[in-house]
Amino acid sequence: MVEIKIRIIEFTVPSGYQGVKLKSFLQGYCAISTRLLAKLKRTPMGIAVNGRHAIVTECLGEGDHISLCLPQDHKIPQTADIPILVVYEDLDLIVVDKPAGMPMYPSPGHDRDSLSNAVAHYFSGRGEQHSFRPVYRLDRDTTGLVLLAKHSYAASVLAGNVKKTYLAICEGVLTGSGEIEKPIGIKEGHKLQRAVRSDGEYALTRWRSLFSGHGHSLLALKLKTGRTHQIRVHLSSAGHPLAGDDFYGGNLSKVSRQALDCTEIRFHHPVNRRTMRFVHSLPDDMEKLLKFMRNSAYTDSSE
Repeated sequence: MVEIKIRIIEFTVPSGYQGVKLKSFLQGYCAISTRLLAKLKRTPMGIAVNGRHAIVTECLGEGDHISLCLPQDHKIPQTADIPILVVYEDLDLIVVDKPAGMPMYPSPGHDRDSLSNAVAHYFSGRGEQHSFRPVYRLDRDTTGLVLLAKHSYAASVLAGNVKKTYLAICEGVLTGSGEIEKPIGIKEGHKLQRAVRSDGEYALTRWRSLFSGHGHSLLALKLKTGRTHQIRVHLSSAGHPLAGDDFYGGNLSKVSRQALDCTEIRFHHPVNRRTMRFVHSLPDDMEKLLKFMRNSAYTDSSE
């Protein structure tokens, strides 16, 4: 049986906000989005000041206690009994380790094997119901850490405020560090595949080489923008496609999917503001490829 759990977020008005209107405080200091504010106004006791129902035009005093009763979720994904690895969880967010081959959302041919279905099943087993709110997306065959918000306030605060580090293994030898600043758009004649094109959207990828061996390089990458397939397209355009990424020119001889992993995430907790950092180990297929890169007993197929 699912238990309805109401999340209440609380704030205390600090000095410097004496006489400020409640609406301005909520949208500024509390980072409440316009959309969420509208929902809170329609929720019984959605916005309260010092224990009483409040209207957003009233003025605040230092030390006032504000509580927000977050609206309940109604759009709940279908569940599927798929095990997932939970790295961290609290009342406001959850961090999971997404495996390769798992899409974020249901799609044709993947109706019940998505991360959305798996997380919904996990929540259901704990007597909870939450909408599926990934703060960012990973491609189906990209592995790694995914941050999910449990409610609309956390989603609003976290959006665009997560620093991610990806590890990737590309073909060819790259040394030092650099950046790829090329616009990305849909490849002509395709619906899904992207390409560098002059009329595309601005995209910037920063990379740093960590290790090279046997014609491959391990890179740490950070994205300034978040375009679809950005890392894959940028590295392919530079002549260094990801190992295993045959969609963008990579070779399948060493690994059967793009060697790309979201390895580290950093962010401030949406409620208590504490700095959060999570790191995980590379999946087995990328570790196996690294071993090949380090093992002098292997001969590069290009030699």
